Amino acid sequence: MSAVVAITDTPLYRPMREADVPVVLAIEKRAYHYHWSEGIFRDCLRVGYGCWVMELGGSIGGYGILSLVVGEAHLLNICVAPEWQKQGYGRLLLEHFIELARERGAYQMLLEVRPSNKAAVRLYRARGFRETGQRKNYYPGEHGREDALILGLAL
Repeated sequence: MSAVVAITDTPLYRPMREADVPVVLAIEKRAYHYHWSEGIFRDCLRVGYGCWVMELGGSIGGYGILSLVVGEAHLLNICVAPEWQKQGYGRLLLEHFIELARERGAYQMLLEVRPSNKAAVRLYRARGFRETGQRKNYYPGEHGREDALILGLAL
């Protein structure tokens, strides 16, 4: 398990490797009640999505998955380990993916978020993401399904 670190530490971003999947999956399971499976992460690596991890002091504390198709970046998953949350690392990780999308020629970035994930919605809106639509019954939930907000950012 990673220790809580100060935001003064500079994260290292590197491409995710197959060997990282067990650590990433363990973070995913701690962070989300309805989490991705190991197979989904492995498939994302296999098809060549932009799979990145964020490290501090040699420990993985966050990761994300970015799909880029015809100038449109889609942030499929972004997560910070619970013990690293509320320290600014989510914002730094999001900025990494925005820059990655720009470097690869994307003109916009899209993502889905649960409306009930208030912290994530605040982070995205503070960065300039705007609601472009909804996906009905997109996420599994405790009492049935939950809609997703579709947020977009012009790059």
